[in-house]
Amino acid sequence: MPSNAVVLAAVVCLVVLSPFAVGIRTGPAERITTNGGGRNEFSKLGPFMEAPEYRNGKECASSSANNRENFDPSLVHIAMTLDSEYLRGSVAAVHSVLRHASCPENVFFHFIAAEFDSASPRVLSQLVRSTFPSLNFKVYIFREDTVINLISSSIRQALENPLNYARNYLGDILDRGVDRVIYLDSDVIVVDDITKLWNTTLTKTRVIGAPEYCKANFTQYFTSNFWSDPALSGQISGRKPCYFNTGVMVMDMVRWREGNYREKLEKWMLLQKKKRIYDLGSLPPFLLVFGGNVEAIDHRWNQHGLGGDNIRGSCRSLHPGPVSLLHWSGKGKPWVRLDEKRSCPLDHLWEPYDLYKPKIERAKDQSLLWFASLSELADDSSFL
Repeated sequence: MPSNAVVLAAVVCLVVLSPFAVGIRTGPAERITTNGGGRNEFSKLGPFMEAPEYRNGKECASSSANNRENFDPSLVHIAMTLDSEYLRGSVAAVHSVLRHASCPENVFFHFIAAEFDSASPRVLSQLVRSTFPSLNFKVYIFREDTVINLISSSIRQALENPLNYARNYLGDILDRGVDRVIYLDSDVIVVDDITKLWNTTLTKTRVIGAPEYCKANFTQYFTSNFWSDPALSGQISGRKPCYFNTGVMVMDMVRWREGNYREKLEKWMLLQKKKRIYDLGSLPPFLLVFGGNVEAIDHRWNQHGLGGDNIRGSCRSLHPGPVSLLHWSGKGKPWVRLDEKRSCPLDHLWEPYDLYKPKIERAKDQSLLWFASLSELADDSSFL
């Protein structure tokens, strides 16, 4: 068979077998390629400082660290998206997880990268490896054409990015051996042991767990087209749905696949294309499918809204109580505001985890102070 025919056959095989994603696995020794000028292909995305080595203590199981298979059930599995725009946030999030994990070598990251990002998934994969040389991870290439025709306009253009919808397809993207995963947005930092969140029990037949906010006005997330149509609003009758943020979720992937939840989410997205029933990106379908049947997790695991609203991105304070995870959902992102010298007070809690090299020298004198402050967050946020 001619060589070009072999290549074509291989491509066709990939498309047939993997309609949603293709995986890229890297090893610690993988070489980082350079272009003709001798500069790293990803130099424009960084540079990032290499993170400290975080090692397991004696109390940690050793099998996971030695095996390092992404389907090892003793590992803590975390899924995140990875793209050039939010890369700095993703790196800081990973750093924070490792910094506070009781067994950092037992954490496995599943990164989902867009097929047509301005930085190729392989380049992003190499950048992660250079920043975290011993990290257990795999990068999956998300095929954006899977969802592009299902996306409707939103109140903020960033919410229309196909990668925002990758969480809908985790059951198809991740290896079948991954039966449970924590999904995290890229604009979070974790200031507690991620194992505590991983150990959340999903009771009865619940598929996902997340902090719920039952005092929030659930009706505001849907238009009058939805509420005025009994056939639509009746879909949630008999339930007591509460608002929850999809940026932090514990997900049972076995129940997800068995229940065809990707198709249930797509059903609402298809309807949205015909009859506008909501305005806010990828969140409303999750509220419609899971509202009233979410395993409630302590609010400390998603102190969200720190990026302000979706229009102005104004400064906000923490909710009362202890904090295990801070989430800059909303328009304002801490790395942007810090660079533009218009930071909010809480943005400085994100800064110690920032491994973006030009910031390191300026911030290093403050880092120890902020790390000391962050250790108090897990107990009480009243000092803020």
